[in-house]
Amino acid sequence: MDYDVRVSEQRGDPLVSLDVPALGGVDRQTLREQSLRKLREAISSGQLEPGRRLIETELSEALSVSRGTLREALRHLVQEGLVVADERGKLLVRALSGAEVRDIFAVRAALESLAVETLCGADDRAAIVGELRAAVDRLRDLGQDMAALVEADLAFHQRMCELTGNAALVQSWQHISGLTRATIVRSGPELAVRNMAWQRHSPIVDAIEAGDSTRAREVVREHMQETAERIVAVLRD
Repeated sequence: MDYDVRVSEQRGDPLVSLDVPALGGVDRQTLREQSLRKLREAISSGQLEPGRRLIETELSEALSVSRGTLREALRHLVQEGLVVADERGKLLVRALSGAEVRDIFAVRAALESLAVETLCGADDRAAIVGELRAAVDRLRDLGQDMAALVEADLAFHQRMCELTGNAALVQSWQHISGLTRATIVRSGPELAVRNMAWQRHSPIVDAIEAGDSTRAREVVREHMQETAERIVAVLRD
């Protein structure tokens, strides 16, 4: 093997560089990130239902990862609010109460009301509206699976906050996004699909396009309140 020997200018130590062959790039997602995504999808789709105990040995085997990797993913889900520990420290898929659902959507209503008010006064409102309509169009595909629909719904609301340019607003929304996922799971697949319908999102964009901040705030609050009450009704039944 040929070696290219160079001398360090600072220390005078011989440095050896090898003619390394081209290697295939590693997967940019770590095992933890892949495990996190799989678990999140399983919870969002209801495959791991609310109240379900999460057993490390079963999950690590199902995901083909070490228990250490699994624990890292589960810790992230705890931070998101999708997973909680019971009084004995056992991890469960979070099962929200009706009061918690109302609180979550009240916070979202406040955050997203600020977002639409800001967007109504934006100089580049036409471009913003175009991007949001594209996000709504992604919700039209009823053939996509539940996990994909959840991601498309959350992507619309997050993008609406991002387009304001208000980093604090985006961070606050992201902080509660895990709990939002938990409310989607709690509502069940049938109601979740109804709540995430594209027809319920278009009026928000219409109000932004018109530059009517009062109407935009009203539409967002109605959207959040109606969603919350639908889920609470399911929990009550």
